[in-house]
Amino acid sequence: MSKIIKTNEFIDSVENKKGTVVVDFFATWCGPCKMLSPVYNSLGDEMKESAEFLKVDIDQSMELAQRFIVTTVPTVVIFKDGKEMDRLVGFIPKDSLKEKVEEYL
Repeated sequence: MSKIIKTNEFIDSVENKKGTVVVDFFATWCGPCKMLSPVYNSLGDEMKESAEFLKVDIDQSMELAQRFIVTTVPTVVIFKDGKEMDRLVGFIPKDSLKEKVEEYL
């Protein structure tokens, strides 16, 4: 299962991190988020040697959602060496998400 981080952990866990970090901005009430969650967690387990998969609950960390202009959930943001490289919005099939993450490894 992917770790849920809060605003105070974001700098160390994402912005100051070398390598690829994938962040799922989600909400507990969001249907597509619930569909994406098992796909995201499974891919996180599969790719744990090459990328870190984290989650941010936008209701618990509104300032991060505002900072990254997350207007729709789920929004998956791929960071490389602390910089945003790409983002995907809505439900993403596992193969598509894996392919996109692999572009930034």
